[in-house]
Amino acid sequence: MPDYEILDLGDFPLLSGDVLKDAKLAYQTYGTLSPARDNVIVLPTFYTGTNSRNEGFFGPGRAIDPAKHFIVSPNLFGNGRSSSPSNTPAPQDGPRFPLVEMWDNIAAQHRLIHDHLGIEQIALVAGWSMAGCQSYQWAAQYPDMVQAILPFCASAKTSPHNFVFLEGVKSALCADQNWNSGNYTSPPEAGLKAFGRVYAGWAFSQTFYREHLYRQLGFETIEDLLQDWEQDHVQGWDANNLLAKLATWQAGDISAGPLYNGDFQAALKAIKARAILMPCTQDLYFPPEDNEIEARHMPNAIFRPYDSPWGHCAANPGNDPGFTAQLDASIRELLED
Repeated sequence: MPDYEILDLGDFPLLSGDVLKDAKLAYQTYGTLSPARDNVIVLPTFYTGTNSRNEGFFGPGRAIDPAKHFIVSPNLFGNGRSSSPSNTPAPQDGPRFPLVEMWDNIAAQHRLIHDHLGIEQIALVAGWSMAGCQSYQWAAQYPDMVQAILPFCASAKTSPHNFVFLEGVKSALCADQNWNSGNYTSPPEAGLKAFGRVYAGWAFSQTFYREHLYRQLGFETIEDLLQDWEQDHVQGWDANNLLAKLATWQAGDISAGPLYNGDFQAALKAIKARAILMPCTQDLYFPPEDNEIEARHMPNAIFRPYDSPWGHCAANPGNDPGFTAQLDASIRELLED
């Protein structure tokens, strides 16, 4: 059985005015839709994630359980499963792949969930990092459809500092002489290694390194961890795919588009969903201050930070059992309301 299914979207109009030709949305479902069609949970994918990676956020006895819930996990455009620079034919291949914004991803996911699967109500949209950003987008773009959201280590709008962080990792990749403006004939391995090495400094907190917590991941030294991050990006990711999703991330703003025309506070106030915002206090690029500001303007939001030296990677399944416990407790709280 394949890891995912494909929904053909045809020529898909984008917020930019461009059109993604012959667009394809990869997704997977888990569990069974209830007769009342009221047990739907949407788990979008994060930056270096796929629907398969999302399987670490649910399971038997967990707050999200396929025995009770119908879980839909759609893949971001650019992640190598949905339409991406690496799998799109000319003239939109490689660096010619158009900008796909959060709005576009959620519009495509709405086509999947509402039009294709025939679902009218979503009990919960949740996710880590870029997946959490999509949960905000869902609630702002389709406020009458989403009953609850739980973004963790995420934000409703990419902050200026987050934007600059992303410029740093992008620049490290593009400095490779083999990058060739995205028209590489073989992977720009030096750039991919640099990307991974720079990213590792942001993914965990200062405390994580000071207290040698990388040893809990099986690395004896910091250099061991850095080399692992290098190889993960060389072996696991196409460079153009990484940059396509990075562009989506940098453009992240729930008020972009015709509904709110850039009025961020209006977009937040329009969210009807019950929400628990769960940042990690030591996350270096999604700091809790952003969520605290958002919660002030959202009618039904609880701001619930979690302190962890694991930083952004506190949410990665298996890293911080305390984070996982709070996440599951918060999901149960939202689903039981």
